[in-house]
Amino acid sequence: MSSPTTSVAAGIPATETPKAAAAAPQGTGMSKSVRIVYLALLVLALVAPMIGLYPVFVMKLLCFALFACAFNLLLGFTGLLSFGHAAFFGFAAYVTAWFIKVQGWSPELGILAGVAVAALLGLLFGLVAIRRQGIYFAMITLALSQMVYFLCLQAPFTGGEDGLQGVPRGNLFGLVPLMDDTVMYYVVLAIFVACFLGILRIVTSPFGQVLKMIRENEPRAISLGYEVDRYKLVAFVLSAGLAGLAGSLKTVVMKFATLTDVHWTMSGEVILMSLLGGVGTFFGPVVGSGLVIALQDMLADKVGEWVTVIIGVIFVVCVLAFRKGVVGELIAWRERRKAR
Repeated sequence: MSSPTTSVAAGIPATETPKAAAAAPQGTGMSKSVRIVYLALLVLALVAPMIGLYPVFVMKLLCFALFACAFNLLLGFTGLLSFGHAAFFGFAAYVTAWFIKVQGWSPELGILAGVAVAALLGLLFGLVAIRRQGIYFAMITLALSQMVYFLCLQAPFTGGEDGLQGVPRGNLFGLVPLMDDTVMYYVVLAIFVACFLGILRIVTSPFGQVLKMIRENEPRAISLGYEVDRYKLVAFVLSAGLAGLAGSLKTVVMKFATLTDVHWTMSGEVILMSLLGGVGTFFGPVVGSGLVIALQDMLADKVGEWVTVIIGVIFVVCVLAFRKGVVGELIAWRERRKAR
């Protein structure tokens, strides 16, 4: 039997440095051209309010992009399909809204409370579901998520069907006024960039390489002596906490939390975003969330409820034409070009 220092993912030793490990798996390579693209996108994001882009729309996009990146950490890099991520996103939104509006907490404390509750909820979900695989894991997460939905519907502190409206943004650390959309935008952008780099660091670390091995060949990971359930549980809690952070930020940005945030359709939306952009790629979920949010924003006033049908048709076409998602297909095309 091979020792744990042999192949972890695509022949990469577990003892190698994260930098060396990051170069091999598809979608994780950070070539010079990729760094240039990321830098250009960061510059675009920094000047977005100055070139006429509506800050609230971009903030909403960044919140859902973070949500999709959190989900992709679980599905794309660990191989676990959860139908219950709306529970973490929505319940954290309610917790943050309640602490800020009712208890008078500052926005940073309200956001931290939402993240902590989402991570704890993820731990509870994970302890119940993590030993299951495939459709059984997905169905358990969906059932648990529906329990959270009905809790939010019936609990007195959530406002029932009306949700929690008029959540004040307040001042960050008592100094930075978040009522200004531009100031709020740069705070959200800074949090998103930090989380994106954090996910990048996790996935390219030895821990992330083990997660990829579990995704590709779980029996081999077990045979090499790794405690697979523990790795999957840690990934699940990390994903839940990041999803909770996205929900908490969304509440502060939009100033409300509603049942839509915790409904099962929200779990479907984040799956759609990840698949459209490219599961298992770093920037794919960001592209997918941008496509979905932009389409919803452009079509909602024109076609009403038909926007869901239109997005569904676009999703089917993209799945048929781009099996690996938009970013996944671009990466595959680049690899084929290099091979020639």
